[in-house]
Amino acid sequence: MALHYEKIRPTNRVLAWIEDRIPLLSFTAAHTTDYYAPKNLNVWYYFGVLAGVVLVNQLVTGIFLTMHYTPSAAGAFDSVEHIMRDVEWGWLIRYMHSTGASLFFIVVYLHMFRGLLYGSYKKPRELVWILGMLVYLVLMAEAFVGYVLPWGQMSFWGAKVIISLFGAIPVVGQGLTEWIMGDYLPGDATLNRFFALHVIALPLVLLLLVVLHVLALHEVGSNNPDGVEIEDTPGANGRPLDGIPFHPYYSFEDLLVTSVFLIIAAFVVFFAPTFGGWFLEHDNFVEANKLVTPEHIKPVWYFTPFYAMLRVVPHKLLGVVTMFAAIGALFLMPWLDRGKVKSIRYRGLGYKVALGMFAVAFVLLGAIGAGAATPAIAAVLGQGVNVAAVENGLGRVLVAAYFGFFGFLWVYTAFGIERTRPVPTRVGSPHT
Repeated sequence: MALHYEKIRPTNRVLAWIEDRIPLLSFTAAHTTDYYAPKNLNVWYYFGVLAGVVLVNQLVTGIFLTMHYTPSAAGAFDSVEHIMRDVEWGWLIRYMHSTGASLFFIVVYLHMFRGLLYGSYKKPRELVWILGMLVYLVLMAEAFVGYVLPWGQMSFWGAKVIISLFGAIPVVGQGLTEWIMGDYLPGDATLNRFFALHVIALPLVLLLLVVLHVLALHEVGSNNPDGVEIEDTPGANGRPLDGIPFHPYYSFEDLLVTSVFLIIAAFVVFFAPTFGGWFLEHDNFVEANKLVTPEHIKPVWYFTPFYAMLRVVPHKLLGVVTMFAAIGALFLMPWLDRGKVKSIRYRGLGYKVALGMFAVAFVLLGAIGAGAATPAIAAVLGQGVNVAAVENGLGRVLVAAYFGFFGFLWVYTAFGIERTRPVPTRVGSPHT
């Protein structure tokens, strides 16, 4: 079935000929000037477009990096050093790419949290949420295989530890681990297949999912901080009374926000590209050595909440299941939340407290996974205390709080316990 748009008739004969065969202008107009977004979007709604900006940065800088990178255990680290020292502006491209990876996860996490704040996963946007979660899942895979490519100490040992987790799977675990690595230890085969995944396969899947995510969003319309469906109040012209065209109103606003974001990103790239070891670990500036184990093996910061779950859960297989279940539970949000109200502005106190505890648990698990909690616990409790035992105990409480959010949400909404405030009939109107 052909897609139908409000056809644009260019006066230029060449453009008109192209438009009759491929309606590019009509398609663009349908998703910009003819797409009406709620007029009350706030700062939380900037992170979606910022994620798109960072994605473009990663693709462009990644293309230039692949021109000089060598995917082999003998040459990978040296090729990265060659990029940093010998290639003209290579250091800038490499830092833009490494900083961009962290910025990508920052804006994606904030974008996801906004969805939880305003119920953007609820009907009719369930598929938008599912596609967004698939984007997040592929992004994690893309970041992991890319993290291995510089072939520093943390790249090698991080890959060894994470891939070995698959060995916990009964019966097929050991064979699966060797199949992923292509050897008994990370080496040439691992780098070659990870390079192929990072440069070709995963970016293609990621781009497809992003396009589907945006198309699904534009099909049902954007949510807003009031959680009111603007399509329910059309004007005489059929357009929503509480909506404004995405272009030029939000497009120019997005340009301003993007400019500020790029200034902040440039400051990090030029003055603090490693961000104190959070964006680029110091151990990764040392070439991989299978005979020397780093003092603390830990993943980059955006994986640390899930790594903490592996650390604090005593059984290896149970830890792996817990880690994947932590991601899988987010996919189920449209069905776990049975509440009728979308926005946190009008939701019950229980949801607000539970969401706050969920966010705090996620951040503290990240601190434990990164090893940042250990000195803080030691400083508070003093000498003579088993810091590791305290950290493990705290971690297990935080894991329980993380999963408790989903269980509480289902009970709280499915059994009518939540007491919500009246929702406005229109954006910005008094409560009904």
